[in-house]
Amino acid sequence: MPELRHYPPSWRLESRAQVVDLESAVRDGVLGGGAATGGGGVGLPAGEKLDLREMIEEATAAAEDDIPAVFICPISLEPMVDPVTLCTGQTYERSNILRWFSLGHHTCPTTMQELWDDAVTPNRTLRQLMHAWFSQRRHHRKKRSEDVHGRAADLLETLRRAKGRARVQFLKELHGLVSGHGGGAAQKAVADSGGIGFISSLLGPFTSHAVGSLAIAVLARLPLDYASRKNLLQPAKISLLADVLNEGSPETKLCCTRLLETLLQMDKQEEEEEEVVSSFSLLVGLLKMVKDKRSSPEGTSSGLRLLRFICYSHHQVRPVVVSVGAVPSLVERLPDLNRDCMESAWEILSALAEAPQGLQALRSCSQAVPNAVRVLMRVSEACTRHALSVLSAVCKSSPEECGSQAVEAGLAAKLLLVIQSDCSAPLKQRAAELLKLCSLNYTAALFISKCKLTRTIQ
Repeated sequence: MPELRHYPPSWRLESRAQVVDLESAVRDGVLGGGAATGGGGVGLPAGEKLDLREMIEEATAAAEDDIPAVFICPISLEPMVDPVTLCTGQTYERSNILRWFSLGHHTCPTTMQELWDDAVTPNRTLRQLMHAWFSQRRHHRKKRSEDVHGRAADLLETLRRAKGRARVQFLKELHGLVSGHGGGAAQKAVADSGGIGFISSLLGPFTSHAVGSLAIAVLARLPLDYASRKNLLQPAKISLLADVLNEGSPETKLCCTRLLETLLQMDKQEEEEEEVVSSFSLLVGLLKMVKDKRSSPEGTSSGLRLLRFICYSHHQVRPVVVSVGAVPSLVERLPDLNRDCMESAWEILSALAEAPQGLQALRSCSQAVPNAVRVLMRVSEACTRHALSVLSAVCKSSPEECGSQAVEAGLAAKLLLVIQSDCSAPLKQRAAELLKLCSLNYTAALFISKCKLTRTIQ
């Protein structure tokens, strides 16, 4: 609900309130609309007649945060479309107060006074004021959008001629424009003016870190078509992206991963895309971003999401991902992750377990098995599914060593919980198979004790 602006009591518009001229009310800023902008009423072009409900919906979508309190129905806490006033002088949305009456109430919802007259009177003055206020706001938003479009085009033209520090400054301004309020209009203006191609041309082997970082931040906000994405997949541009991913600020790294996600998720895989995901430097930078505990949750999530996409869409890259230390890094990071990030991390580990190098790395990581056991039935079914996939892979490859380690960490009891839960049938089947595999290393009595069952269940 938008934050409401409160006004002096003398301006509460009730049935007996005295209201000054409509033009004066808005022109003097009593309702927060500012000065009238001339032509066809208060801030509204001549001849333009708008529906109040539509204007309210537009204002809500635009996140207007200063809608006057007198426009808000005390029952729904939403702007009124058809305001009516009771005999107590309180004003409500017609449908809301009629619903109140239909529930058997004979009181004013705000004051709780008994009503001596159940008639509702249309508050036309308030409705006129609302129409004027929302009309003016709509006109201002439209004008601001046109101004943003023009400003973006001007900045882009100036940027084409700028050099050195001036180019950095204009890129900062352009980034602020495409990422700020009303950025959609600026993004469209840049795209329509051929700005994507020009900003892409700024990325190259001799681009300074400052220019490269800002150009990436701008491109991450723009709508890229197929040709633009293919152009950005050139080796020199990807090399710069990898450098920024390794050395940039947390905010720049986040922009970098967003841009890479856009570039890699094309309709069809290209040779250039294969080279990108195989870039050792890029994978190292991506893993550094995920490992860094100072990264924001959004940054960590973005890094994990891109790494997951690479592991699942490009199987041949999995050995390279393992070689940069992904397994121990992800296992070490697990305790600090939120639910969504933990699901992504376990999904990545599950994918890496399908590669011989990944399986070996998981067996060599002392905390991989205990962490996998710990997460079963604790976070989500997705985490349980991926962790169980990892456990199945390592226990099958090394039943005596890893199987015993898992059972000592409490795997048997956890698997019984999975089997008795409302998880999916395939997940229960995998749990039953792993339970049977692990039991082979123990006598029946000893394994039952590991399951921590009561004597009755035994």
